[in-house]
Amino acid sequence: MTEENILKIAVKAIDGKRGENIKILKIGDLTILANYFVIANGNSNTQVKAIADEVEFKLSEAGLEPHRTEGYQGASWIVLDYIDVVIHVFHRDARDFYNLERLWQDGTEISLEEFLK
Repeated sequence: MTEENILKIAVKAIDGKRGENIKILKIGDLTILANYFVIANGNSNTQVKAIADEVEFKLSEAGLEPHRTEGYQGASWIVLDYIDVVIHVFHRDARDFYNLERLWQDGTEISLEEFLK
């Protein structure tokens, strides 16, 4: 499955669960961690878990399982690692605190328009 397909499925799943402030950052030129980060937030731990569950379910339906997941117990920051695409689902307060966008500000923000069609 291509990175673009993963991004499209993930962004649609996040949007479908009313995830907020969705951002895609292209970071492949900056690190070996991944090529893309998807960052979004929910307004409660329940919503954060529901968003992460939906992303994992939709990608599983498409035949892709995460390499690793972290954060389900606290549900304030859940990470779904699909090797080249890492999805971060935050509670709004945790997102403000960790501010990944600032840490990875040298990455390129990708428009969501093509992924929400």
